[in-house]
Amino acid sequence: MHAGVLLVDKPGGMTSHDVVSRARRALGTRKIGHAGTLDPMATGLLILGVEGATRLLTYLVGLDKTYLATIRLGVATTTDDAEGEIVDVAEPAAVSGASDELITQGIAALTGEISQVPSSVSAIKVNGRRAYDLARAGEQVELRARAVTVSRFEVLETRRHADAVELDVVVDCSSGTYIRALARDLGNTLGIGGHLTALRRTRIGRFDVSESVTADAIAAEAMLAPAEAAARAVGRIDVTAEEARDLRHGKRLDGAAARLSGAVAAAIDPEGRLVGIVEARGSALKSAMNVSETQGEPA
Repeated sequence: MHAGVLLVDKPGGMTSHDVVSRARRALGTRKIGHAGTLDPMATGLLILGVEGATRLLTYLVGLDKTYLATIRLGVATTTDDAEGEIVDVAEPAAVSGASDELITQGIAALTGEISQVPSSVSAIKVNGRRAYDLARAGEQVELRARAVTVSRFEVLETRRHADAVELDVVVDCSSGTYIRALARDLGNTLGIGGHLTALRRTRIGRFDVSESVTADAIAAEAMLAPAEAAARAVGRIDVTAEEARDLRHGKRLDGAAARLSGAVAAAIDPEGRLVGIVEARGSALKSAMNVSETQGEPA
């Protein structure tokens, strides 16, 4: 089984682990991981690392993301999404008072670098246990606010009902941003509550859901080669056969750090194989992650 990266369009109702399990059966290997989960309710892009390429996931989990979502204002739930129990319903007069202008102002306050308290049913660990496990066990969960960046929070369509306002939105954000929390906080800002009713992840870094396969179409032929996936994730530098040999043997490339445009890059040999992920050490380049010479996959 060759190493590679697989882009899957997760359907609703299936957990991210369900997709991994299906990939393990389809590809005949246990060594598969993912670069960030999606809630069962959510659909869209899930990135899987297969065999040695699981080590590349380290460089994928922190990439920025794009989501399409539907927010329902006027109703608050225990989970900040449609799967939770309703805890508050705003009066129709309060809902109608949430004008487009007020909604725009509320969204503006949630755009840029913001401090966000994750949803209590997030996968964040509290004293070694997942927050969502604690919340479902009836325990009070207090999560700390974290700094996140929302670079775009744009309304695509607004639908007004007697008891609620529905917003279709697109969000570009840093890794670790919770769209459910944006829905909750927008509703709280307007004083009418809010929750998420639909969520679709369409992009992770330079990987787009339009390139993905369905969970039923998982196959080895659909995988991206480690070199392509790594280059898309962190950028690339091309190295000579001699430089590739030196890097694989743990040697540094003196004076080569200036070739980096970011903190790290994928070193690609003349055969198009991934040599490794390299980083600067002073003015030199060294491997931050070594790969095998035979297949250009992480060893």
